[in-house]
Amino acid sequence: MDSPFPDEEGNSRLLAEAKAGSNAPALSVSEISNALKRTVEDRFGHVRVRGEISGFKRAASGHLYFSLKDTDAKLDGVMWKGNAGRLPFAPEDGLEVIATGKLTTYAGRSSYQIVADRMELAGEGALMLLFEKLKARLAAEGLFDGARKCPIPYLPRTIGIVTSPTGAVIRDMMHRLEDRFPSHVILWPVMVQGDGAAAQIAAAVRGFSAMPEDGPIPRPDLLIVARGGGSIEDLWAFNEEVVIRAVAGSSIPVISAVGHETDTTLCDYAADLRAPTPSAAAEMAVPVRLDLAERLSGAEMRLTGGLRRLLQRSMERLENLRRLMPNAQDIVANRQQRADDLNERLRRGLERRADLAKIAFVGVSARLNPALLSRPLDRQRERLGAMRLTTVSLQRRVIEGRSRLSGIERLLASLHPEAPLQRGFARITSADGKTTIMNSAQAQAAGQVRINFADGSIAADISGADTPRAPIAPKPSRPKAAGQHDLFGEG
Repeated sequence: MDSPFPDEEGNSRLLAEAKAGSNAPALSVSEISNALKRTVEDRFGHVRVRGEISGFKRAASGHLYFSLKDTDAKLDGVMWKGNAGRLPFAPEDGLEVIATGKLTTYAGRSSYQIVADRMELAGEGALMLLFEKLKARLAAEGLFDGARKCPIPYLPRTIGIVTSPTGAVIRDMMHRLEDRFPSHVILWPVMVQGDGAAAQIAAAVRGFSAMPEDGPIPRPDLLIVARGGGSIEDLWAFNEEVVIRAVAGSSIPVISAVGHETDTTLCDYAADLRAPTPSAAAEMAVPVRLDLAERLSGAEMRLTGGLRRLLQRSMERLENLRRLMPNAQDIVANRQQRADDLNERLRRGLERRADLAKIAFVGVSARLNPALLSRPLDRQRERLGAMRLTTVSLQRRVIEGRSRLSGIERLLASLHPEAPLQRGFARITSADGKTTIMNSAQAQAAGQVRINFADGSIAADISGADTPRAPIAPKPSRPKAAGQHDLFGEG
């Protein structure tokens, strides 16, 4: 059988054997990987690599993984979380960058890669590409829509300025505001370029928006985000997404005054108004005080003149109307004459009516005499005399009335329900004494009854009924006297 390992003559052997004096010992995979790692890191401990980002990915841990490629080769790369947080831009596929770091190997995939400490855009072309991509993405979200923009107040009481506290920008703006219309200004000092500038600018805009209306520091009515001119790299902080979102979300109107007239940043698109320069922003913020005073003076003069002319025309119109109106005496003259005429007619009518009444009264009074009045009186006296009663007749009527009353009392006593009890009878009622028991059926239905005697009553329990006895024929009664009633009120 042939050996898989060659011997000294070149023949293959089955087992590998270490020979004395051999200078090629067998290394483990880890040993050769570590050796390669040391060699690569020692040789390429600091390199700057230019290439286009491809396969960019941000891990949940915050580390960045990507590849740098050109037309002929590709190099894997990684940037740890601490360095990734200091990047002045957001990496994405297609950007050409220059990565600074060191080369190392990754034994897990038998590959080499660059561990980047810094990453910069490779020239203004790459920067403009990033600018256009970010602009398109934010525009798609509607952050630049005109419907979101707020009108700039005509005369703000307080102006907030976000810019560097040093330099010519703030001095020029304050000088321009002082010349045009002195206003209360609140400066929020920030860095306007370099690492951390974008975060400071965004924090200042959000801070102004969060100020309360009635706080110790007056809340601005207008914000100005300003910076002097510079290259696109110098102005890049105003193209950062965090700044754009802060400006677009501001509850206070914002004027963007970044760079010179030819400079354009994404902050200009997000702001409510763009100014070509910081000085121009100050001019846009407030009107000229003297011009405003002249306009107010002219408006006052026009108002006064207009009121004077209106009053004059009103007086002339009133005078014309007064001339057209008739005399008041002429208006009421006919009414007064008619009133006098009616008054005279009323007086004559009353006098004539009184005369007629007198004539009628005289005629009636002539027919009246004492005999006419005394005749009816005599007839009434005769009727009264006929109606007089004698003493005998009155006494007879009293005796008859007493006799009738005595008979009624005797009848009432005999008909009283308790009268038979005095003669030994008893009256059976219901237990409450309200209903008189008239027969055995009612007694059985009641169950509990009360037996009433002349001297009191006792309660009784009807437990059962015996066989009813044959009724005893009543004795023939004497015929009742005329007007006599039954003992218990029957008949």
